[in-house]
Amino acid sequence: MKPKGRVYLVGAGPGDAGLLTLRGAELLGRADVVVYDALVNAELLRMAPKAAEIIYGGKRAKEQAIPQSELNALLIAKARAGKIVVRLKGGDPYVFGRGGEEAEQLADAGVPFEVVPGVSSFVAVPNYAGVPLTHRDFCSKLTLITGHEDPAKEASNIDWIQVAKTPGTKVIMMGTDRIGQIAQTLVAHGMPATTPVAVVRWGTTGRQQSVEGTLATIGEVMAEARIGPPTVAVIGEVVKLRPKLNWFERRPLFGQRIVVTRTREQASELARQLQEEGAEVLEVPTIKIEPPERREDLVDALLELNSYDWLVFTSPNGVTKFFEYFFKQFHDMRDIGGARIAAVGPATARKLKELHLQVDLMPDEALAANIAEAFTEFESIENLKICLLRAEVAAPELPATLEALGAIVDDVACYKTVPETADLTGAAAKLLESGADWVTFTSASTVEHFHARFDLPALLKKFPELKIATIGPETSKILETLGLRPTLEAKDHTIDGIVQALLAAHASG
Repeated sequence: MKPKGRVYLVGAGPGDAGLLTLRGAELLGRADVVVYDALVNAELLRMAPKAAEIIYGGKRAKEQAIPQSELNALLIAKARAGKIVVRLKGGDPYVFGRGGEEAEQLADAGVPFEVVPGVSSFVAVPNYAGVPLTHRDFCSKLTLITGHEDPAKEASNIDWIQVAKTPGTKVIMMGTDRIGQIAQTLVAHGMPATTPVAVVRWGTTGRQQSVEGTLATIGEVMAEARIGPPTVAVIGEVVKLRPKLNWFERRPLFGQRIVVTRTREQASELARQLQEEGAEVLEVPTIKIEPPERREDLVDALLELNSYDWLVFTSPNGVTKFFEYFFKQFHDMRDIGGARIAAVGPATARKLKELHLQVDLMPDEALAANIAEAFTEFESIENLKICLLRAEVAAPELPATLEALGAIVDDVACYKTVPETADLTGAAAKLLESGADWVTFTSASTVEHFHARFDLPALLKKFPELKIATIGPETSKILETLGLRPTLEAKDHTIDGIVQALLAAHASG
């Protein structure tokens, strides 16, 4: 029986990926086809299955990747082919977009569809700019207006005389190029020229930019600040609350663009923390994790687990990949045997604790000398058998140091890191086009693969303001081979540590 397709018109929210609804996220996770607009945060595309077909639909005022008629036909054709189609639209599908028109075409074609509301920018953007749309001390009425009507119309349908007379807050969407003209029109029809105005560009994102003025000055203010689309303008007395309520733009790292180079699977924690501090994050993963070349070594280690005195994990990746193979071989955690467990660093320890495994030893730093010292203080490892579970290409100092203490070491690769060259979200293109304030490195391999992809010294020459942050000395050593030194090195060699170091650096100016 031929599967029945369906189109979901999903509001992607105003820009902050965290404002996508749960229903929208669930549908993205099972989409066969995703068609997205220019104002959609491309980070959301990562929620789609890897096999999903991703189609850019464009839809900016002066350019369209796909003409609307062709886009409508595309949605219908994909659904008739039995596909689950998610049509991602910025903000809410039915608020000053063409979601209603697309829904009409689907209905006329007999294609099943569902509309999933989104958080509209007219609500979210003022929120993030510190401007409440209503307030009992200022107003209890809201007027929502588009500044970009259908260009085919001969005359405006907006009754500007009535708009000017209506009390309360006025929100102008898609009016960037006409906001000065709109302000003059409102003044001409009776609004005080001193009425406060705030215009916010790229609201709810790390590159949010806000300007303030009055109806008399806002056109000049915007021209001087060179504010381009997309914007939301708020007109009314509530704008006076912005100095008090402007929470978003006061975050410590607001205005900083920071590149995260971890694998896609690991990037989220660092990216989340940086975003919560106000940064614009470019996730440019330069490595991805794949099975090791010699999987037979890992199979042999699994079969000999009961012979080891210690299992040593040096990264969360090592934990994840080892237990993926472990549970293919065994179905009971007790088959891990009686070995003690060492984890290098708190992140690795947390990964083990998620599996309800006790960590017996946790050196704070991934330096061979520190790990050896931790073992020496715990017990003598002479003649003890240690299984070192880590990446395929890793520094030789650690096994050599443990063997120098008399241990019998099996250095077993659980995974290998290979270059990641895909740019699904366009973050790499943004970096090459306009640079960043910081690039963060959390391992030696991220440095090596980033350099192979972008030529790090050349990138620093192109963007002299770009600074480097590393998670610790082992990562910094690789930079030195390129003739470079990090701007900062985290004292606590963890994700939390690198975030705190960036906060301290920004606070000190």
